[in-house]
Amino acid sequence: MNISGAARLAGVVGWPVAQSLSPALHSHWIAAHGIDGAYVPLPVAPEDLARVMDGLARAGFRGVNVTVPHKEAAFALADGHDDAARMIGAVNLLVFEGARITGRNTDAAGLVAALVDGLGADPVKGKAVAVWGAGGTARAAIFALAQMHAAEIRIFNRTAGRAEALAAAFAPAVPARLTAMGYERWRELGRDVALVVHTTSAGMKQTPSLDLPLDVLPAGAAVFDAVYNPLETGLLARARARGLRTVDGLGMLMHQAVPAFEAFFGIRPKVTPALRQALEKTLNA
Repeated sequence: MNISGAARLAGVVGWPVAQSLSPALHSHWIAAHGIDGAYVPLPVAPEDLARVMDGLARAGFRGVNVTVPHKEAAFALADGHDDAARMIGAVNLLVFEGARITGRNTDAAGLVAALVDGLGADPVKGKAVAVWGAGGTARAAIFALAQMHAAEIRIFNRTAGRAEALAAAFAPAVPARLTAMGYERWRELGRDVALVVHTTSAGMKQTPSLDLPLDVLPAGAAVFDAVYNPLETGLLARARARGLRTVDGLGMLMHQAVPAFEAFFGIRPKVTPALRQALEKTLNA
């Protein structure tokens, strides 16, 4: 599709960023809605993030999505934040409004929508859930699970101190009970967990998945993996083999992109089977 000199421009920043499906996702919606615009991948080293954001804003970009490792650094450079970003302390969306940069977090809403799609309404209400990891996506997961009325959120991380810091940061603001520990306590404290939310980068292409045992989980438990490339990670394959319910990371990716696309291009798109099929085709290629 040809674009004009008045085209709306947006993109995704990460380091690396070649693996991101966001360009395929947004380009699908751009074509579907006949928009004069483009969405591009932008590899940005951490030390260059602030300068690049300033340059993109000056060049007329409407904004960018933010992926690893920039979510917390992007929060720091934003001039203002929405409530979700402020609570989570990380952003996955920067919107350029003249000289002002607003940071937003749509990951939490994307996770809620993905879990409801995959597991039905109220899948964790009144239950204990586990979050594996303690980075920016883990922060969004805690916020989302609290909104879904989980009774207890247990944060497991390789470094227990990071998990403890995360629990302490959220404890005053969420009604769920928060506990934090290292991975070595998983077998002890995973036995009544209704849902595992995996938020680390382990399991991405050419990297092994976390090998925490799933046999401790009760029958009927579910496993969500935020990794979407590959679509079936080693973690999800192991979960399916045990008869557990699974939700892949593609749903979260699609749903978190809806408000971003609206901010960039002025139209609120829909998550459809055709979109998933297009993204699965891209992944398989």
